Formats: sequence, structure tokens, C-alpha cells
Amino acid sequence: MKDGLAALALLARGLAGIDVEVQTLPGARAVLTGRKLLLPESAGGPGLRRAMVAHAVAHLRHSRAARPAHTLGPMGIAIVSAIEDARVERLLCRDFPGLHGWFAASLPPAPDLLDLGFAALVSRMDRLLLLPASQDDNHWVNKACRLFDETAANAGLEDYDAFRAIASVLANDLGQMRVRFEPRDYTVPAPWRDDNSYLWDFGEADVPPDEAIALQQAGARPPPPSDAGDAPPLEAGSDMEIGRYTYPEWDRKLERLRPDWCTVIEKLPTWQGLSPAREEAALNRERIQPLALPRARHLDRTHRLRRQWEGDDIDLNAAIEVLVDRRLRLRPDARLFMRAGKGPRPSSVLVLLDLSASANDPGANAASLLDIEKQAALLLAASNARGIDRLAIHGFSSNTRAEVYYYRLLESGRPLDAPARAMIGAVRGRYSTRMGAALRHAAALMRDEPPGQRAVLLVTDGAPSDIDVHDPRYLIEDARQAVAEAREAGVRAACIAVDGAADAYVRRIFGWRNYCIADDARSLPARLARMSARLAAAH
Repeated sequence: MKDGLAALALLARGLAGIDVEVQTLPGARAVLTGRKLLLPESAGGPGLRRAMVAHAVAHLRHSRAARPAHTLGPMGIAIVSAIEDARVERLLCRDFPGLHGWFAASLPPAPDLLDLGFAALVSRMDRLLLLPASQDDNHWVNKACRLFDETAANAGLEDYDAFRAIASVLANDLGQMRVRFEPRDYTVPAPWRDDNSYLWDFGEADVPPDEAIALQQAGARPPPPSDAGDAPPLEAGSDMEIGRYTYPEWDRKLERLRPDWCTVIEKLPTWQGLSPAREEAALNRERIQPLALPRARHLDRTHRLRRQWEGDDIDLNAAIEVLVDRRLRLRPDARLFMRAGKGPRPSSVLVLLDLSASANDPGANAASLLDIEKQAALLLAASNARGIDRLAIHGFSSNTRAEVYYYRLLESGRPLDAPARAMIGAVRGRYSTRMGAALRHAAALMRDEPPGQRAVLLVTDGAPSDIDVHDPRYLIEDARQAVAEAREAGVRAACIAVDGAADAYVRRIFGWRNYCIADDARSLPARLARMSARLAAAH
């Protein structure tokens, strides 16, 4: 082993032109500190160790050590470090072209294309930068490589500040895409690269050296102390998962359904975790007065109107009375017919709330659309005694096709009790709006309802969108296909759009008579009541 370390030290001296001490340490990641390179004891084969030495030399030749990290967040540090790793490796390969094969041979297997986590995206970016002939279908990965190549061509690989700027752009994009970053769980994806502690000065972190190295491996500062009395914030992962379902998705370019393309995850919001004050606010956010809704009435052949002037059948009781009147020499009643009349018919309506992050934006009256959606849903449920037979209130949001979250807030036929009120009050807006998958799942649930009029009423504030789709028409066409599938299954789909510019896409998705637009979010409760009653009556 000593002979192997001596050979690696000679290799480092030959590449860097300076003496570099090479030692081993327990762990899985190389650490570069000053002119000392610490290699993990289980570093793999000699090819990987040579790549580790070459990468460390690239930093010694082309990186400035211990830059201040206080201006960057953990995700920003990780992205700047990844771009810096790629920059210095390309500079080293420019000087020593044969080293490119060392890095390429040590590449890990390509990540799963369904994995859109932070580490997977960085790994895909590393692969595409190292192997330009390879391809990737992710927008962010392709943008990162395009910006990198443009900066190298225009500013030159020596311009650290130019690459630092594109790293800031890419980190901001990941934030907009809501890619989660867990500093303590993150390790640099490329196995030959060090932990990047050489690049950063984390300042006055009063932590033990071992813990400081662990934090620097992730590019994170120590978390500030928290008050033990503060309740931890609720996260999406804290919601209770109750089931997973797969659905197809329509590809407008291929003009076919992609089977099992989207995963719908049914969840229950964690309303039990609310503090007593917040729970009371969720239960009593607004005192709801029941609204008298028109009873849905339908043409029903089983409900016959007797003693009619005209109709499609004879009323036998009326005919007998006519014969009796004639024998008694009385003037008979000429209303001898029966016809079908309008009688009560079971109706089921599912109100599907858009729970995307944009619903949290405050409106003109400071109340967010999400708050108004909740109030309208509670108002409709409280007023339902004289309206729809079976009312359900569900919600959805999406974080790529692999995570379409679906919340069953109030089930059909269930009363609006205190837990249901609290659950509706606790749900929060997150992520994006993958409308087609949610509509397919809602329609599948409605097919289990009793025979009668069945409808799904979607409440949304914008066109369908998601972070893994960059064609604005793709999800619109998929939602249109989902509405057509629901119609074929006997479930009518309609929409209330709280968006003044929604006419084009909602008409495309739902058709001419199956939508309405609310320019003012405050009109949503009244529009929701009228639209749901109209759907129940099949008008």
C-alpha cells in the first residue's frame, strides 16, 4: 500500500509540479487540504485512485482555495462546487488530454431518468459535460451544459467569475423547480471528486473538526440552534400516504397514451399535527351559513305524472273514473293521460381543488385563492342538505409525473364533521398542476358512485403545468384527453377557472358549456354553488 501511495504522490508531483503528500483515511470521499490529499481506504481500483489524484491536481493548479462561503446557501455551494469541478477538470484535460479517459472510465452508472432529485440532476450534468456525445432529455441538465459551453467559448475556462455566475443561475432554477436539497444527505456524485472542502472557508463554525468536515462534504453551514418549544414545520413528507396508483398520459406529439406514465399518491393532510390555536382557526376560519341550493331534478321514467291533458300512456284510474261519470251522467274529466315527469334522481359531484403553490399567492383583498377555495368548499358542504345527494371534496398538486399528490378531504356521503373541517383547513398549496392525472383518478373514483348523474368539478387558477414538462401544450392536450375518457365512462368534467386569461385553455380542455371563469376570486363561493347544482341537474 505504501508503494502505491508513493506512486500516486509521484503522479501528483508530475502533474502539479509541486510536492503533494498522499495519505489514506477512513471514509468514502477524498479530502484535499493544502498540499495533502487524503484518499479513502476503500477507494476502489487503481484507475479510480489515479482519477482522484488528477482531480485534486486540477484544483491545485486552477482553483483558489478557501473562498468565503457565507454569501451562499447550501444548494448554491453545492452547484458552484460542481461547476468548479467540471471547469478545472476541463482545464487539466486541455493540458493533459490523456487524463480525460481516467475520468470517463470512473463515471458511475447513469441515474434513473425518473429520479429528479438534486444528486441525480448533478450526476446527469457531470455525465453530459464529460461525454458531450451523450444525450439527456432533462431541460435543466441541457441548459447547464449549454451555459457551460457558451461561457467556456466566450469568457474562457480561466474566468472563475463567469462560471460562478452561471452556477447562480442554475441554483436559482433548481429553487424555482422546487428540487429539495438535504445538505447532510448529499455527497458529490462523481466518485473521483473530493468533498470540496478545499474550495470553501465556512468561517466561525464552532463545531468539532470531524463534524466540520462532515458539514463541508455537503457544503452546509451548521444549523442554528432552535428553541425547543417551537413546533417543527409541517413538510410534504409528513402527510400520511394511503395508496399509489398509476395512470397513462397522452403524448400529443406521438398521438398516443404512454401507459403507466404518472403515479398518483393518495395522502391525508396532517391536520392532527396542528397546534390547538391553529386547529381552532382551521375549524372556525369562517362561520359558514348554509346556502339554499336548488334540488337537482331530472327527467325520470319511473316518476309518472297522472291526469295529464296529453301524454304517452293512458292513466287507467282516470279512465275508470270517466266510465263511472258517464254512467252517472256527469261531465267526465278529459285528463286521461300519463307522462314522464321530473323527479329526484341520485347525483354525485366531486369538487377537485387545485392545491398548487400558486394558490398561496395573496389576492386583492389579502386572502389567498387557497383560503377562498377552502371557504367555498366548506360553504358548499355545509349547504349540501338541500342540494347534491353525494358530495366529495378532494384536492391535488404535482411534483413531476412520479409524484401527483391527491388528497381526499371529504368523502362522498360523509357529513361535514369537525375532523373533515380541520382536514380541509390544514391542507396547503405546494408544487405544480398536473391536471390530467388528477382528473383520471377523480373519474376512476366517481365510477364507484351509485348510478345517476356523476360529475367532477375542477377549481383551478391556471393552465396545467409541471416542472418536468416544458411544452406548454403538452399537459393541456393530456387534460383534454382525460376529460374525454371521463365522458366515455359516464362522468362529466367541468371547471371553474379563477383566471381572466383562462378562456383559451379551459375551452380546449372542457368544451364550450363545461366551464366558467371567475375574474374575481371572491365570487368563487357563489359560482361553485351554482355550477355544482347545474352539474347535478345535468343542465
